[in-house]
Amino acid sequence: MASNVKLGEAIKTTSKTMNEMNKIQNPVKTSQIMKEFEKQNLKMGMTDEMINETLEGVLEDSDDELQSNAIVNQVLDEIGIEISGRMINAPNPENNSLHSKELQNDDISDKEIQDMLANLKS
Repeated sequence: MASNVKLGEAIKTTSKTMNEMNKIQNPVKTSQIMKEFEKQNLKMGMTDEMINETLEGVLEDSDDELQSNAIVNQVLDEIGIEISGRMINAPNPENNSLHSKELQNDDISDKEIQDMLANLKS
């Protein structure tokens, strides 16, 4: 029986607290604010999506990179530089050509190194 009395007092206190909070904070006004927030948030999301789509369209349609590559290649052709032909002979990390050359240089004797230094000094 005592527990029922305490439970009733707790419900009474909770009810008073809720009534006081309703006086302080108007639930109807809060609901209106939340609806307005939801509406503005949806509007902002749609605006953001439209901006992103517009930017993607502008950036995808742009052929600036192709034009700049064409200009660079034209200038290089005019001054006689061919990149593609020389890039074939460039060291490739996949086939480890630089490392294999280093291994070949390890087989050089001290006498050969001294001869090379002498040639460089002269």
